[in-house]
Amino acid sequence: MSVPVFLITPPFTQLNTPYPATAYLKGFLNTKNIRSFQSDLGIEVTLALFCQEGLQELFNRINRLEKPLSDNAARMVALQEDYIHTINDVVLFLQGHNPTMAHRICKRDFLPEASRFAQLEDLDWAFGSMGTQDKGKHFATMYLEDLSDLISECVDEHFGFSRYAEKLGRSANSFDELYKALQNEYTFVDELLIRLLKTHMERLEPKLVAISVPFPGNLYTSLRCGQYIKQHYPEVKVAMGGGFANTELRSLTDPRVFEFYDYITLDDGEAPLEQLVQLVEGHRSAEDLKRTFTLQNGSVHYIDNKSCSDYKQAQVGTPDYSDFLLDKYISAIEVVNPMHRMWSDGRWNKLTMAHGCYWGKCTFCDISLDYIKLYEPIAAALLVDRMEEMMKQTGQNGFHFVDEAAPPAMMRALALEIIRRKLTLSWWANVRFEKSFTRDLCLLLKRSGCIAVSGGLEVASDRLLELIQKGITVAQVAQVNKHFTEADIMVHAYLMYGFPTQTEQETIDSLEMVRQLFAAGILQSAFWHLFTMTVHSPIGMQPEKFKVKRESALMGAFANNDLVHIDETGAEHEEFSFGLKKSLFNYMHGIGLNEPLQKWFEFKVPKTKVAPDYIQKVLEQDLYIAAKPTARIVYLGRPPIVEHITKSKKGNSWEMTSLTFQDKRMQFSISVSREQGDWLAGMLKELSINNPKLLTLQDVMDSYHAAGLEDFELFWDNKPVNTLHKVGLLRL
Repeated sequence: MSVPVFLITPPFTQLNTPYPATAYLKGFLNTKNIRSFQSDLGIEVTLALFCQEGLQELFNRINRLEKPLSDNAARMVALQEDYIHTINDVVLFLQGHNPTMAHRICKRDFLPEASRFAQLEDLDWAFGSMGTQDKGKHFATMYLEDLSDLISECVDEHFGFSRYAEKLGRSANSFDELYKALQNEYTFVDELLIRLLKTHMERLEPKLVAISVPFPGNLYTSLRCGQYIKQHYPEVKVAMGGGFANTELRSLTDPRVFEFYDYITLDDGEAPLEQLVQLVEGHRSAEDLKRTFTLQNGSVHYIDNKSCSDYKQAQVGTPDYSDFLLDKYISAIEVVNPMHRMWSDGRWNKLTMAHGCYWGKCTFCDISLDYIKLYEPIAAALLVDRMEEMMKQTGQNGFHFVDEAAPPAMMRALALEIIRRKLTLSWWANVRFEKSFTRDLCLLLKRSGCIAVSGGLEVASDRLLELIQKGITVAQVAQVNKHFTEADIMVHAYLMYGFPTQTEQETIDSLEMVRQLFAAGILQSAFWHLFTMTVHSPIGMQPEKFKVKRESALMGAFANNDLVHIDETGAEHEEFSFGLKKSLFNYMHGIGLNEPLQKWFEFKVPKTKVAPDYIQKVLEQDLYIAAKPTARIVYLGRPPIVEHITKSKKGNSWEMTSLTFQDKRMQFSISVSREQGDWLAGMLKELSINNPKLLTLQDVMDSYHAAGLEDFELFWDNKPVNTLHKVGLLRL
C-alpha cells in the first residue's frame, strides 16, 4: 500500500477522540484526489503501552533498575501481577466494549490501588449522583493515572497522557533543551512510538509525512518522529504544522530545527500542504511554497507565494475520519468537573461553524493572527451536509464545534437546519455570552440537540471586562446563563485571574460574582486560568497601554508566544490560585455556597464589595424588549387540537376557541376568542419549521390585520400566546 501523504498526530492529545486536524486535511486532499493515510499515534502508543505485553515489558525494565523507588512506586511494583492481569479488562471497559465490568471495578477489590485513589476519600460525596458506569470509569481512570505516575518516575520523566514532555515545549524560546533531549537514547515510550512509526512507514511508503502539532505536549514526540524518518528515510520529506507552529514558531530562526523537519507551515494548512505535495511530486519549485519555513544555504527562510490563495470554507471538503481506530478510543473520567468530563469522555466528531472569530476584539487574545482575524462562516446547509456525512462515516452522532466563538446567527441557522432534517444528534460549542442568546434562541438550540456551551466570563468585573473589550457585562452574562440553564443547556465559564491592573479587591469581587452565579443555579461548571500575555495579542503588542511592562523585548530563535510581564499596580496573583480553584471545586458540587470567601484562602483577603444579592436582583429584573418586526417566528410543535366552546355569564354568551398542545412530557392548553383561535390555528401551520420560508413578526402582524382582527400587540404579547414558547412557538 503506497500513498503519497502520511498524516500524523503525534502523542499525546486526547484519549477519547481523535484530534481533528489531520481529518480536516485528509478531507481536503480527497477533494484534490490526493491519496493519504492518517494515524493518531497517541492512541496507538497508549494501546501498545496499556496492555498485558506492554505492562510486562514496563515492569521488566523497572525490575532491572538499580535506583531506589518511592513508596508509591514500590507498592505498584509489588502489585505488578495484579496490574498485568487487569489491564486488558480495564482498557476494554473504557473503550465501551465491556460495560458489565463496572460492577466489579466499583467493588474496590478488583483493581490494584495506589496514590491516586487516596483522593477518593474526599470525593465520596461526589459519587452520590454518579451511576455505576461513571463511577467505574472514574476508578479505572485513576488506575491508569497511577500507572502514568509509575512510568514518569521510573522510565520516562516526561510522560503524561495529554501533556507529554510539555515542559520541554512550552515557551521554549531556545531550542537548546529540546535539542539536548533529542540526542539522548530512546525512552521506553519513545521505543513504542518509533516501533509503530516504522511499521507505518514500511507499509505506506509515503513521499511526504505531514505532522500536526496542536500543543506543546505534542512537540517532543513530533521531533522524535521527524528525527527517525530523516535518519532512515532521507528521501521522504517531513513537514510540520498545527496550532503550536501557528502561535509559537512565527519568528523561527534556529537552523537545528530542520534536522528534524524539512518544512514548517503556518495557519490554514490546506493550500500550504497542496503546494508541498506538488513540490515533492516534482510539479512545483520551492519558490511556490505558501507560508512555509525551510532551510536554504544553512539559514531559515520563510516563503509565502502571494499568488497562491487560500481555500474558502465551502471548498475544503468534509473532514474524513477514516484510518483512525475509532472503536479503540478510551473514555476517561479524570475530574468530576462536568464540562471537563465532556472533553475526555465519549467520542465527538469535531467541526467548526466558521473560520476565525466573529468578535475579534478581546485584548488578551491572539487576534492579530489570521486563523482568528479572518472570519468566514459556513452555510448552514453545507455544514449539516458534512455532519450527516460524518455520522455515516464514523457511526457517531455527537459533535463538538471547536470555533473560537460560535456565532449566534450561525447557531440559529444550524439548529433550524438540523430540526428540518429531523436529525437526532448531540452537540456543544464555545460561545460569547452575548445578549443575542435570548430565551427563545436557547430553546431552539436545545431542541436541535445542543447540550452544553462554554464561554469566557474571564474576570467577573465590569471594569476589567471593558478593558478586555469583551463586549459583555456581568449582569448580561447572568441573564444569558439563565436562558441557557432554563433551556436545560449546561453552562461552563472560563474564568481568568491576574489580568493587568487587577487588584486583590477585584479578584475577590470576581469570586463573589462566581459564587452567586453558582448559588443561583445558572452556572454549572467553570475553570480558573492565570492570565498569560502573548506576543500576538493587543496587550503583548502594546503593554504600556494596559499599564504593564514586558520583562524582555528579546525574541528567541525558536518558540515565541508567552511573554513574562511586570504588573506594578496589580496583586500578587499566583497567591490566589489555590483558593480560587478550591472554592470552585466545591461550588460545582453545591458545597460552601453560603460560606464567607475567606474560608478558601490561608491568608487575609479583602471583604467583597459586591452586594450579596446582586445576581439575584439582576435575574429578577424585567428585561422585556419588544421583538423587532424583522424577528423570525417559527413553530416547532405539533398542530394543536382545536375546540370551539360557548361560554356564558349573566345571560350573555360568547364563543371561545380552546387550543390543546401535546408535547413529549405534557399537555398544554390556552383559550382565546373564536376569531383569534381560528386565525392562530391557521397561522401555526404557516409558521411550521417544515415550511421552507420563515415568516417575520411583521408578516404575522399583517396576516392578523388582514383577518379583520384588532389589537395585535395586546393579543400577541398577552399571557396565552406569550406562554406558547413552552410548546415551540419561538421568536428568533
